[in-house]
Order: sequence, then C-alpha cells, then structure tokens
Amino acid sequence: MKWFWCLFFALAPILAMAVSIASPGYGWWFPSEAASPLGQRIDDLFYMILMITTVTFIGTQIGLVYVLFKGARRTDADVNEKAWFSHGSHELEVIWSVVPAFILLFIALYQLDVWADYRVKNLFPREEMSKLLEEKLHQKRTEHDSLALAEVTARQFEWRIRYPGFDADGHLLPLMPEPQPTDLYAVNDLHMPVKVPVMINLKSQDVQHSFFLPELRVKQDAVPGLVIPVWFEANHQRSYALLCAELCGWGHYKMKAQLVAESDEAFLEYLHELHEQQFFDGVAAEEASDDEDE
Repeated sequence: MKWFWCLFFALAPILAMAVSIASPGYGWWFPSEAASPLGQRIDDLFYMILMITTVTFIGTQIGLVYVLFKGARRTDADVNEKAWFSHGSHELEVIWSVVPAFILLFIALYQLDVWADYRVKNLFPREEMSKLLEEKLHQKRTEHDSLALAEVTARQFEWRIRYPGFDADGHLLPLMPEPQPTDLYAVNDLHMPVKVPVMINLKSQDVQHSFFLPELRVKQDAVPGLVIPVWFEANHQRSYALLCAELCGWGHYKMKAQLVAESDEAFLEYLHELHEQQFFDGVAAEEASDDEDE
C-alpha cells in the first residue's frame, strides 16, 4: 500500500501540471485575452506570480516524493533501527523564513505602479480624459467639472446608469454630482468611447456590490455611502460583460449588464437617441398626422 501512495503523490503533481499547461488551449483559463492596456499589465503580474508559485510547487513536490520513496524503501529490518531525532536547524529555519519574505516584498514592490495607476486619483490619465471630453465629445466644461462620463449605481439586482444630457445648443453637459433635469438614464447598458481612457462614478443604492469587467480585468467594490471613481480603457469596438462579483442577495446571479465600447460618434449618437426617447411625449407625432389630414 505504501508504494501506491508514493506513486499517487508522484503522479498527481505531474497530472496537475499537464492539465494546467493544456488548459488555455481548451478555454479553461481567462475569459479572453486582456482587452485593455491596464488589463495586459495585470495579466503580466498574474503570470509572474504564477511562475514563482510553479517553481515553489515543483520544489516542494520533489521534496515530498523523495521523502515518501525513501520511507517506502525501508524493509522490516530497517524498522528496528534506532530512529534519528532532530530539534531542527536554525539555519534552515532562517532560510525558509527569509526567502519567502523577500519574494513577497518583491511582489509587493513590483506591482505598486500598476496598483497606483488604477487606484490613485492623481495618477489617472486626466489629460487624455479631458482631451476626449473637450475635443471629441465637444463638452463644455471647466477644470472643476467631473471627468466622469457616467454614474453607475448598483442596486438589487441591476445596474442603473446616469449620463449627462445636452444643453440648448446641443453640447454635452458635464456630469454633475446630483441628478439634473437634463440627465439621461439607462439600465444594464453602459456605453463608452473605445481606445481612450474613460471614467465612471460608482455608487451603491443598497448593499455592497462589485463592478466587474472580466475581459478588461477591472473590478471595484461599490460601497454604500461612497462615490468611487473607476477608469478603464477598451481596446476594441464590441460588447463586454459587466457583472456583479459580490454576493449581494438572492438575485445576484441575474445582475448582468453590458459595456458597449464604440466610436466617439456612435457614443454621442447613442446619447442623442436616449435624449429623444426620454423627452419624447408623443405630441409631435400626433401634430404631424393632423397636418397631413388637413
């Protein structure tokens, strides 16, 4: 029986490594390649940590198999030999305490730039965001106005989205902290320009939720009472899944939405369509039909 367990613990890690190597080819990995520049940097961090843990895993499994096979080779005569006892080695204890500490310190320092670029407001790509708003979307704004293009409010069990509306001249207004009469609204349908950094203000109306764009590698908790700025950039014009990654109640499973990354022109056209739908009262159609009858 002892040889069975030796073979089991020798072959199980090999099988695990083989499955891990083959899994990307079968789609048992990330949902897709990172679809944003920030996501690509996050993936690089992931693979770096994966390599460190893989080397550690292989080393510990070799040690485990060596000990098991050495014990299994012992005969009945060897069992009667006097056991060797050890109180440990201070040198080894220092080594396997210091080495992991240095590895963890290296990981912590190595990822600081990525973490800061995503989380620290002063490091947001504000210049590119302002350029998008002023030059491409023709938004009239001051330096004190928000750079956010939408406010996303999580609630059980949907995503409510508030966009800024247009002024009398058709210019896109800045997003205000409080709802305005000109604001535009949507549910579970977030539209943003593609290939440029964009920002949203994230809120929660009830419990804690988590704003999760898996293909862009963006995840941020929505905390009741807080307004949290979140920025991201999509590389391609397409729809991306928007999910809640926090267990928020019985309907958590159906809290699905989409992020539509599109051109600047298509984004403005979408907002104009929302404006027409939201402020249309049906009177214009009736007047047109009356004019035709006359």
